[in-house]
Amino acid sequence: MEKIYKYKLGRRVIYSSVLYILFVVGLSVLLAFVYEGGYISAWFISLILAVLALMVLSIPRRVVVDDEGIEIQCIAEDTTLAYEDIASIRKVEKREMNACVPIFGAVGFFGHYGRFLNLRTMEFIHIYASRWGKFVEITDIDGGKYYISCEERDDIVKRVAEHIKPHDTQENI
Repeated sequence: MEKIYKYKLGRRVIYSSVLYILFVVGLSVLLAFVYEGGYISAWFISLILAVLALMVLSIPRRVVVDDEGIEIQCIAEDTTLAYEDIASIRKVEKREMNACVPIFGAVGFFGHYGRFLNLRTMEFIHIYASRWGKFVEITDIDGGKYYISCEERDDIVKRVAEHIKPHDTQENI
């Protein structure tokens, strides 16, 4: 049975997204006046528009839990985790996430998403969140960690935990 968990943007995310857009537009206008519309301002505007377009394509939209696994759907990409590839799932408190810094990702531009570094555990993690809170950690059998934000995190943990089987985590020597 398929269940869809939609992302809902928090108020802070909307405000920070508007501030990012206003900052980029303001900087573009300033460069256009300083360099009198030369190639430097055109280069900057093109570069920023390309980066913003890549960021927009990676904005998470929803999480789909069905009989085969979990699918994290973004605007242009999907991350699929089959149940046989999931080692564990658990709820994560907000304070555990305070040590995460972005390596290649967006912070506040229509959500928080991308590759982050957890400074407590020194691990690289994937985050797909519409707001900074109510996280669920999904660990795959290779040790990769995926964090998603979900308003109904008790339900998603229960649904996924029903399908995953315990894996042998000991390494044979």
